Amino acid sequence: MKKIILSLAILSAIIALSFRFQEKKIDGYIHDEHGNAVQAQVVGGKNSVIADINGQYEIKVAATQKVLIFSASGYVTQKIEIKNRTNINVILISGIAASDSSIYSSINDPEPESISFDKLSNPNLMETSKRIKSTNDMASMGLMQHEEYNTEEYSNIAENGFKRATDEPVSTFSIDVDAASYSNVRRYLNNNQLPPAGAVRTEEMINYFTYQYPQPSGNDPFSINTEISECPWNKDNKIVLIGLQGKKIATENLPASNLVFLIDVSGSMLDENKLPLVQASLKMLTDQLREKDRISIVVYAGNAGLVLPSTSGSEKMKIKNAISRLEAGGSTAGGEGVMLAYKTAQENFMKGGNNRIILCTDGDFNVGASSDDAMVRLVEKERNKGIFLTVLGYGMGNYKDSKMQQLADKGNGNHAYIDGINEAKKVLVNEFGGTLFTIAKDVKLQVEFNPALVEGYRLIGYENRLLNKEDFNDDKKDAGELGSGHTVTALYEIIPAGVHSPFLKNTDPLKYQNNKNFNYTASKSEILTVKFRYKHPDQNESKLIVHPLKNDEIEINKASANFRFATSVASFAMLLRDSEYKGNLNFEKVLHLATNSLGTDAEGYRKEFIYLVEKAKRLQKETAKN
Repeated sequence: MKKIILSLAILSAIIALSFRFQEKKIDGYIHDEHGNAVQAQVVGGKNSVIADINGQYEIKVAATQKVLIFSASGYVTQKIEIKNRTNINVILISGIAASDSSIYSSINDPEPESISFDKLSNPNLMETSKRIKSTNDMASMGLMQHEEYNTEEYSNIAENGFKRATDEPVSTFSIDVDAASYSNVRRYLNNNQLPPAGAVRTEEMINYFTYQYPQPSGNDPFSINTEISECPWNKDNKIVLIGLQGKKIATENLPASNLVFLIDVSGSMLDENKLPLVQASLKMLTDQLREKDRISIVVYAGNAGLVLPSTSGSEKMKIKNAISRLEAGGSTAGGEGVMLAYKTAQENFMKGGNNRIILCTDGDFNVGASSDDAMVRLVEKERNKGIFLTVLGYGMGNYKDSKMQQLADKGNGNHAYIDGINEAKKVLVNEFGGTLFTIAKDVKLQVEFNPALVEGYRLIGYENRLLNKEDFNDDKKDAGELGSGHTVTALYEIIPAGVHSPFLKNTDPLKYQNNKNFNYTASKSEILTVKFRYKHPDQNESKLIVHPLKNDEIEINKASANFRFATSVASFAMLLRDSEYKGNLNFEKVLHLATNSLGTDAEGYRKEFIYLVEKAKRLQKETAKN
């Protein structure tokens, strides 16, 4: 018996020792409270690394390591619990001497009750410590799962299927510059979860990234770019890329703005990745404003109220102080808030300017006009007054993605999901003009396929942006908006003429239609023609552009970096959705395409995409084992 007990003790010691020497990789980004990258030192036990110029770091630590320590000159040293996370993004707060940093370490220890704010003697230090506590690790939010209370809502997406070119030679849709789906998918993956299929909107995944299309050279506010090459997941098919590049307008040349910050301060916004992140986001946006821009702030909880009348962008401290004073609590009268915001925007309307409401919420409206239909009708009624709507989504657990998407679509605006301070910087600083300044509205595309060369086709994504063919010439039909510097990319998968595909089903011939075979003597130089309609932001009559595409296919390894990276993102979305059209796709193919098409990646977004693909690959393997 003693031998058995001794053997078990030795075995337990060996297992414990082996676990002790196991390592795990942790990565993330480090920024300050203004969204600037910080090249901080990261220490985990015996290992330490320095973040790169983008604030990105990667460190290997023992599996038993409980904390990481982040430090940089001029910033408070922060001690962050690892728990079960592999991605930790950190916000470092400036302005405290190194001698005070130990106080923060005590606040952030597993037992914070050991020190209370009211015992701190330095009031400035107390306030800063509170800010650290509320903003720390906002970007990753791996701490806040709320799975037992998960009421997130996503619309079902019926994926576009193949159409036979002889039966339906025309495909019509509205552009979409939204990118909320990608950052939301990133949030799921960083929290070690595969996203639900409804959260994966392929066109938003693709359009999250900027592509290197040429700037427009004529009078139109965007350039048109097309390309055709091989399909990565089906060797018999082809992919056609259609890319728009919006004219980049320098910030100083943008028209004056009349902005209304419409902020949800209800009880559902209490979490650190909601109202505190909203406040940090809007303060960064405030820093971009000019003297001629004007800001109003409307909030809503149980009811709505105006907390800051229209104020010049030169009074930045006054605007930031109003933002800092906001607190969350109560129910959510979203409808009342939207009405007051439009009323405020109308009262301060700038003719020839940029009149826009920026709604910041988790979308969980529950008082008054709160249903999807009621809110959409409210926004549709107001959009004709020349006021645009930008919707910024925050949080997890009760995030109403489907509602946010509809409000942005119907409000002549755009939709972004802010999963951390990095994304806030991307949307409101790096892409300031594209997010807030419309250069073309109601932009529609209509593609006519040449049946002499095309057996069938399918539009990849844009399921909620499809239009009837007669809508293309109807100037009363709403469509998407294009912002300054924005790029829009769409992909079609094409089955060449003569190729048999199981996705094209045979049907009985029609009795009363012309049943003669298509005349294949027609021109074979053009595979398709793209038509575009758009309106200037202050006009109601559209303009038409026609752009044919020659049948000049190139090998995919010779295709542009734009083409290869866009198809890699589309491929990733198809795998996440488990698309019936994914063919022979796998994560290795996605990684190969993306790795060889990074192009100019100054902000590191494409490199981050590769990291997410690798993470999804691991998660899928783990899911398959369970």
